Amino acid sequence: MTPEAIEALRRGAETPALATHADLEGLAEDLSAAFATDPQFNWFMRDDAQRPAARLKLFRLLMGAIALNDGQVFRPATGGAAAVWIPSETLGPSPLMTELRALPTILAATGLGRFSRMTAMRAAMDHHHPMDRPHVYLWFLGVCPEAQGMGVGSRLLADGLARIDAVGLPSYLESTNAANVPLYRRYGYEVTQEYRPRADAPPIWAMWRDARRGG
Repeated sequence: MTPEAIEALRRGAETPALATHADLEGLAEDLSAAFATDPQFNWFMRDDAQRPAARLKLFRLLMGAIALNDGQVFRPATGGAAAVWIPSETLGPSPLMTELRALPTILAATGLGRFSRMTAMRAAMDHHHPMDRPHVYLWFLGVCPEAQGMGVGSRLLADGLARIDAVGLPSYLESTNAANVPLYRRYGYEVTQEYRPRADAPPIWAMWRDARRGG
């Protein structure tokens, strides 16, 4: 990615567009690349040459079946990054038929040997997610590897939080990478819990940001 392209991405992240289903493939590609080295993904994803393709299919499922239907996804006009925000009232157990339709993609992502890791991760996240009060859930925030560390993610985060502050809602997220915890702290999130889905899993940091009406 050229310096000019990165600068365009940085500018685009300041005023991102609301993604639609027409953006599905680009969203899946960007987030799959962004999470290619994420510790939690590398723990539950299959460990063979099929991992990149399986991760892309997984993100295609997550974006197409959940994020674009139940939440809002913002991305720069150039692509290359995305933030997925979901209101807490849409969260909850998936219908059985939805789970069954997703199962082949999930099994392809984990392989039989690691399927229990994903189920453990999902159960742990559900257990620790605070559902006792309304909030906005930052499900994913990802930047393509070539532009990481260039301020793209912080710009996307600032834009999303301004929208949340305008309606006076708190926000919740899980950070699966220790390197990102300081970024979220700079924007008002605080670690409420650190936990592991299983003893052999990498840690997850649950983070909460109180409502700030008007910014």
